[in-house]
Amino acid sequence: MAKVKTTFFCQSCGSQYAKWQGQCNACKEWNTIVEEVIQTPEKSDWKSPNSSVKKAAVPLRVKDIDLSQEPRLDTTDEEFNRVLGGGLVPGSLTLLGGEPGIGKSTLLLQISLKLPYKTLYVSGEESQKQIKMRAERINPNNNNCYILTETKTQNIFKQIEALEPDVVIVDSIQTLHSDYIESSSGSISQIKECTTELIKFAKETTTPVILIGHITKDGNIAGPKILEHMVDTVLQFEGDRNHIFRILRANKNRFGSTNELGIYEMQGSGLREVTNPSEILISKKDEELSGNAVAATLEGMRPLMIEVQALVSTAVYGTPQRSATGFNAKRLNMLLAVLEKRAGFRLGAKDVFLNITGGITVDDPAIDLAVVASILSSNEDVALEKDFCFAAEVGLSGEIRPVQRVEQRILEAEKLGFSTIFVSKYNKISLKNTAIKIQMISKIEDLVGFIV
Repeated sequence: MAKVKTTFFCQSCGSQYAKWQGQCNACKEWNTIVEEVIQTPEKSDWKSPNSSVKKAAVPLRVKDIDLSQEPRLDTTDEEFNRVLGGGLVPGSLTLLGGEPGIGKSTLLLQISLKLPYKTLYVSGEESQKQIKMRAERINPNNNNCYILTETKTQNIFKQIEALEPDVVIVDSIQTLHSDYIESSSGSISQIKECTTELIKFAKETTTPVILIGHITKDGNIAGPKILEHMVDTVLQFEGDRNHIFRILRANKNRFGSTNELGIYEMQGSGLREVTNPSEILISKKDEELSGNAVAATLEGMRPLMIEVQALVSTAVYGTPQRSATGFNAKRLNMLLAVLEKRAGFRLGAKDVFLNITGGITVDDPAIDLAVVASILSSNEDVALEKDFCFAAEVGLSGEIRPVQRVEQRILEAEKLGFSTIFVSKYNKISLKNTAIKIQMISKIEDLVGFIV
């Protein structure tokens, strides 16, 4: 029996220390270093010695590596495929995080029930009967999905060897534990060890593995930060539990873009893919109201039409309030300063509230013009034309700056029935015979003339 050792880990960032200390040198957090018992016996491989899936590792030149036998696996979920970059890459490790109750387990169970491949769904949090109850609502006739309730990695790998699945899903990584580590499940050392074993399995057998990860109260993946460095893809499942819409985005993706966005609608039968998100992000109104403007933005390769709402009112207290939901508050202050300096609007003594509808957060500078238009509309209490939309950036000197891929934004606005789109005069547009009117402006004063 090997000697039992103890070491000290920071519960915030995962840094390791030989002895206890009050502050972590890496992340500067206080009282996060705890002692954990670790044991380092002679490790066996994740598979048995006589396993037939062992592969000899030999160096190959880049041009000699064959990709023809290992295309991406289609998950049959267009939104999930888009965020991943086209599907699951064989041998990849994907980590999905999100708040409790947001729908992480439902999303991956739904995907596993729809996959045309043999899938093993490993749950350490629910029993097989509990998962069966949820599966009955989603897709009860699937014959390719196998449910395993187990938390010990050695037992999981024995079942994997017997079943030989094409895809493995683990819910969740914080519930797993390995015999090689003496600490409890969810500790820093257990998460690192279990993830290492799963990575070794995924790379050697070219089997894609998807992990569900809990998050902390700060919204970060629970466990050491090194966990996010070890995996290939980190996905974030977001949304308000009081609303039915959920957003899937990639914080890290070694095999695709991190700018793509997937949108789902939570229903009783599971999560429905939203193929045209512009329809749900723009509210339907019977009458025209001031303070509403529509912006043409991009999330990855997908054009979106989002609604910007602004409320400008006289400040009741001495200090005016500046509040933004889904938009950078510092950028809002900058745009207000530009309006006051370049357009002559006195907003210094007024409260300004800004909201991006649909519960999404946008950092595309092309929505600047829509933000300015909504603020002016609310300040003057004049409703904008409901078929107007905007796509331009506003500079500090009040100039209207061009944005990238403006033609794609124009075509999306035309498809949704908008009659006029305001863009920068300096954008080069080669579109011909479009039904939508392209209004080109060069400075913020030009916009004021159309609103006031």
